[in-house]
Amino acid sequence: MSGLRIDHVETSGTFALDGGEWAVDNNIWIVGDSDEVYVIDAAHDAAPIIEKVAGRKVKGIICTHGHNDHITVAPELSEKLDAPILLHPGDGMLWRETHPGLAPEELADGQVFKIAGTELQVLNTPGHSPGSCCLYAPEAGELFSGDTLFQGGPGATGRSYSSFDTIIASLQRSILELPAETIVRTGHGDHTTVGAEAPHLEEWIRRGH
Repeated sequence: MSGLRIDHVETSGTFALDGGEWAVDNNIWIVGDSDEVYVIDAAHDAAPIIEKVAGRKVKGIICTHGHNDHITVAPELSEKLDAPILLHPGDGMLWRETHPGLAPEELADGQVFKIAGTELQVLNTPGHSPGSCCLYAPEAGELFSGDTLFQGGPGATGRSYSSFDTIIASLQRSILELPAETIVRTGHGDHTTVGAEAPHLEEWIRRGH
């Protein structure tokens, strides 16, 4: 059994895309043990994230995708915590809208990060955005889904660079066949499980979102 420790921070701010702005609450996940961690997403406000890290070594700041609300304070965290930023290159254009002139390291499908005696596996799950990724810790039975899967269905696909058909294909290929008891820790809102969501796939396809 994995000794993975998961700390949660919620921050509030604005999601901006295609000329619109929306107030959002974001989940940030700090994953590791008492010595070292990865930070998953960098939303809105660095201070509570740094406080929850509590002096542990940060091995990386992994952004599940490039929408501004998930990368707001990535450069600030990178500087203050002396840690690299990682983002799938499929979302480079979104990153540059928020942080022009600063390039993150590239996150790759199938990449594995070792932490707390276990593994975090990168699953590229395009649809919400081309570079959207989930992080799967099989030994711990945990999936960090970003905005790919929520309680009640897939992430939104009504804006630039998104596709409903693509997110459905990603869920079918990478997520919904995972063990039913896998806990899904989302980018916004409450967590869920694969088993709670998978039976609803056909319903989502029929409704189209």
